[in-house]
Amino acid sequence: MALTARLLLALLFLTAAASAVSAHGGKELQGVTYDARSLIVNGKREIFFSGSIHYPRSTPEMWPRIIANAKLGGINLIQTYVFWNVHEPVQGQYNFEGRYDLVKFIKLIQKNDMYVTLRIGPFIQAEWNHG
Repeated sequence: MALTARLLLALLFLTAAASAVSAHGGKELQGVTYDARSLIVNGKREIFFSGSIHYPRSTPEMWPRIIANAKLGGINLIQTYVFWNVHEPVQGQYNFEGRYDLVKFIKLIQKNDMYVTLRIGPFIQAEWNHG
């Protein structure tokens, strides 16, 4: 169990680091701060409008259109659960392919100049068993 948690943490850290650097063309990041009005991300004021997209509920071919439509609707932050029971269906056997390709999903969000919030936890409150 501890190895699984460490593997997931390492995967998420590497994804976030790669996304942050490539999103800014490899330039040094200024970080995140806040004031009474908003969060400030890399020197730019941000107000987040969030919407949920659950990546396993659609195919990777659908993701670009779904994400683009969310952006057209004013969303700038996509929120998703991490469906760990499909990523590790059997202890020690991992699956991040097809509709379970979390890294590809995050990179598509980044490509649209949007942010992502990963909802990591033992329970998914969205009609999903054993999440």
